[in-house]
Amino acid sequence: MPTSPKREGYDFWEKTLGKPRLLVAPMVDQSELAWRLLSRRHGAQLCYTPMFHAAVFSRDPHYRSEALASCSEDKPLIVQFSANDPDDFLRAALLAQDHCDAVDLNLGCPQANAKKGRYGAFLQEDWDAIFNIVSLAHKRLAVPVTCKIRIFEETSKTIEYAKMLERAGCQMLTVHGRTRDMKGPKTGLANWDVIKAVKQNLSIPVFANGNIQYLSDVERCIKETGVDGIMTAEGNLYNPALFEGVQPPAWEMAEEYLQLVQQYPCPMAFVRGHLFKLWHHSLTVHHDLRARMANAKTLDDFISVSQDLRLVCEEEAKQDVQDDGKGVPHWRCQPYIRPTPEETKQRMLEKSLKRPLSEGNEQENEVPFMSKNALKKLKQWGTVHKKKGRHFDPCGTCSNPRGLSCVFKLCRACCKDKARQAVEDCPSHRFLFKTKIERRKYWEAQQAAKALEMQTEIPTEEPRCSLAATQAPMTGDLTATQAPMTGDLTATQAPMTGDLTATLTDMPGDQTAEAMQDRVESEHDVAEDINDERAPSGDLLTVSNISSAVS
Repeated sequence: MPTSPKREGYDFWEKTLGKPRLLVAPMVDQSELAWRLLSRRHGAQLCYTPMFHAAVFSRDPHYRSEALASCSEDKPLIVQFSANDPDDFLRAALLAQDHCDAVDLNLGCPQANAKKGRYGAFLQEDWDAIFNIVSLAHKRLAVPVTCKIRIFEETSKTIEYAKMLERAGCQMLTVHGRTRDMKGPKTGLANWDVIKAVKQNLSIPVFANGNIQYLSDVERCIKETGVDGIMTAEGNLYNPALFEGVQPPAWEMAEEYLQLVQQYPCPMAFVRGHLFKLWHHSLTVHHDLRARMANAKTLDDFISVSQDLRLVCEEEAKQDVQDDGKGVPHWRCQPYIRPTPEETKQRMLEKSLKRPLSEGNEQENEVPFMSKNALKKLKQWGTVHKKKGRHFDPCGTCSNPRGLSCVFKLCRACCKDKARQAVEDCPSHRFLFKTKIERRKYWEAQQAAKALEMQTEIPTEEPRCSLAATQAPMTGDLTATQAPMTGDLTATQAPMTGDLTATLTDMPGDQTAEAMQDRVESEHDVAEDINDERAPSGDLLTVSNISSAVS
């Protein structure tokens, strides 16, 4: 889309964008093409796309084609991305730069998904990463980079944060005057004083976001903060004609939007969200049409519900042509006034208290098991729509429905306790306590029978020594026994005669010499005894003869 050289700061704001002061914020699933066109037709001067995930945008062509849907009337336009990596943001921005006037880095999303993905307002603690993202995109892109932030608790830290973004290359900054914790029931009011301080310390265009519900708020915010313009999100959703300073009938905005959706289709979830906000105050009165709106599936369904709402509201408008001073009629577009955090806290406290039993509440006395939600519907609509389905008898112990085929006629939880205590089975709930015990006893009996059978079949054997002894009978009364052994003990020689036994064991060091000496002395003694017995025959034995015989 860029048709001129890359401009920066106020030059970009004035010459490229046309000096816009009234901006429609980027809104997830809400600022699609049809809604942007509706907003432009009623005073919006600059619009943003919904926030897109940079990594998904760069790798998914289908996601990218839906995100970049636009037309010639949809100008000027800024595309917003969420990212925590410089390369992801750059790749996505390069793919989008030909379809927009600038790319915006989301640093203000406070939702749970942003916390999980570490982007939006949950990236604001990592200033180095933010600086790298903005700086790289500023150097490489053909279009400017802008940012949208939330404030810190400390004003000085917010100012330094904004200055860092300006140094990195941010050409336009939008400041949401709430912290990231101010959301949902804790939203509260935006702090315009912090926005004013940021504006006074920057040299680029600054826009304020927060507390914009009427056109008068726009002028007051610009006057008090000195910003170059304002951005609105929720105020625009409830009244797209906010910048025109009027509050048109809700059916006019709804019908115009539905015509744009027919021309520029979008998911039905987007349509449902917009119609619920446009018709918000009327749907709090007409509950039956609210239910139809919630159950609508197609565009024709939404058109039908919107037409029926118009007929009902037009009839009411005829009966009450002038306002009675109590406020704007519900059928006119008007902002949603959020309760203060204190009021929300008080409501939550009241809901948490136990509901007292009222003597005058006949329905509560007649139907003691009716839930609080059912009683609320009964009070509002006069009847409770019971779900069609099979009727289940209550459990014999508690109020839960019992199992259809339960042996004990109990619910699953009560049946489990009963079956365990009684050691019984309930096939319906698949509790087999008795069967498991019988199976275990049967298995133990089988194991005992197998063990007894093995003992009767295996014959008894004499214990075997780990060292085999070999006896070698020799001639005469001298017997030599040799027993080979493993390890360091290599040989055992035991010459025996009568009760005399000698064993030679190879041993290291000094022990070997002592063993040899003992062996020689033993052999001398043996030789002397034998010679005494054989002296008459004259055959004498010597130590050498004994050693050779033993070896």
